Amino acid sequence: MGADIPSQTPQDDLADLGLLADDARRRLYDFVTGQRDAVSREEAATATGIGRTLAAYHLDKLAEAGLLDVGYARTNGRTGPGSGRPAKVYTRTQRELSVSVPPRNYSLLAQILTAAAEETPSGAFQSALASAAEQEGRSLGERADDMPAALATAGYEPTTTDEGDIVLQNCPFHSVVRQHAALVCTLNTAFVRGTLEGTGNDPDRAELSPCDGRCCVVIHAEAAAKGSTPAGSTPRR
Repeated sequence: MGADIPSQTPQDDLADLGLLADDARRRLYDFVTGQRDAVSREEAATATGIGRTLAAYHLDKLAEAGLLDVGYARTNGRTGPGSGRPAKVYTRTQRELSVSVPPRNYSLLAQILTAAAEETPSGAFQSALASAAEQEGRSLGERADDMPAALATAGYEPTTTDEGDIVLQNCPFHSVVRQHAALVCTLNTAFVRGTLEGTGNDPDRAELSPCDGRCCVVIHAEAAAKGSTPAGSTPRR
């Protein structure tokens, strides 16, 4: 399967990213993308201290630019007749925007390399990939202040659940994972294990647990659950 061809040019991405130069829009964007669930206009306005009408305007502008996704849901907890109309809610988009000067296409390079790797019949490459990723993660962890900071530096977005697990809301390699899930999930798992070890944490807390809308790795509050998938194995999708 060939690599996806971007529908927008870097200049288009630059224009859309320029919307985040506005302080109010950036605050709204940061709040929405930092939540695990969809956010209503009222929630975003309250959290950022921006009036509801102005917040709605900026949220819709971000959605028009493809920086947020829009849906509809009832936010009053009621269902059925008389429960009112569903409210507009916002979530982070999976669309990837990237700007470099001069233009670069590292995503295309990654697609070509991973496609070539999957043509290799031996499992040697996957083992080497896991080893290299774990070493890189360990090195990053040793230089970081703590584990969340190390993961954020690598492009992950760690958030803590009510149970104390750490969920990575973003996969830094999202544009590649759609065609090469096994390789990317191997890389993610090994890298996170290395980062945990480098920051003085138990690497077995990392468990391969694929789920749409986030990274395939979950970091448990304690030792990894029984049956977690080793770093070099192929995930089930």
